[in-house]
Amino acid sequence: MSRDLTVKDVKPVKVSLGRLAQAPPPTADVYLATFGQGAEPPVSNVVNISDSPSYNNQPSFTPDGKAVLFTSRRDGTQTDIYKCDVATKALTQLTHTAENEYSPLVTPDGQGFSVVHGDEQSLWRFNLDGSGGKLLYAHTGKIGYHVWVDATHLALFILGESGQPATLQYVDLATGKADVIEPNIGRTLLMRPGRNTVSFLSKPRNGHPVIKEFDPATRAVTALMETIDDRGEDFAWDPRGRVVMGSGSSLYLYSATLQVSGWYELANLAASGLDKITRIAFAGRGSQLFAFVAETKKKH
Repeated sequence: MSRDLTVKDVKPVKVSLGRLAQAPPPTADVYLATFGQGAEPPVSNVVNISDSPSYNNQPSFTPDGKAVLFTSRRDGTQTDIYKCDVATKALTQLTHTAENEYSPLVTPDGQGFSVVHGDEQSLWRFNLDGSGGKLLYAHTGKIGYHVWVDATHLALFILGESGQPATLQYVDLATGKADVIEPNIGRTLLMRPGRNTVSFLSKPRNGHPVIKEFDPATRAVTALMETIDDRGEDFAWDPRGRVVMGSGSSLYLYSATLQVSGWYELANLAASGLDKITRIAFAGRGSQLFAFVAETKKKH
């Protein structure tokens, strides 16, 4: 960011959007950008790193911040995992299977990456070069998303059956035990920086979505804040440990340190032709890089 925010710099925002009819998933791209500090603008150097007129989604950084892994459908039939080298922007296709792969995350040992794999939506592991694909964990239900808590524990988004809501489940890979933590959750699962807690989105049947955190050590669940609008499911933690969400062409930051706390517009990317910002991922502490997914704004 260009400087620390003060109350006079920002205007509180509360976006309330009505439910829209379901539509086929639109095409979108993965973008890389710089999160400003000092005298720099809040967001700059926005670059399209997927550059494919199809499905591109779910970016995540390697631990060293030198590459972005993401999901892409380039043959019109299935998704594979691709890697973008941050320095050169060169793309490498990592997986070449006959099944779909989604949601790549580097494993805790740093030697591979895990994905949601196939129609059964189990968890698979590949080496960092995409070789050696094998089953890592098969749940009794379908896995939608996952996050690593440590080398043997995962938090999972498990799809509900027969119209039931998705659930947050905590899994011990060593024993295979899975505990249901909370029903009716959104797709974002993240480890909160500086804490060994899992942050997720709670979607009550009546009421506004709330970002919460789950502490694996105590099994306590704590509400943190409401989301920027009533449809958004994607949030991320910036390098300073603050929550960022996208809505439309804008990125919003939640601050509890200002005299009037709440959501504030951080940057508007409409001038870059971008809209419907989702799936934000930061490279981690010590880095100014972040990635996100967006559609091209329609011209009228």
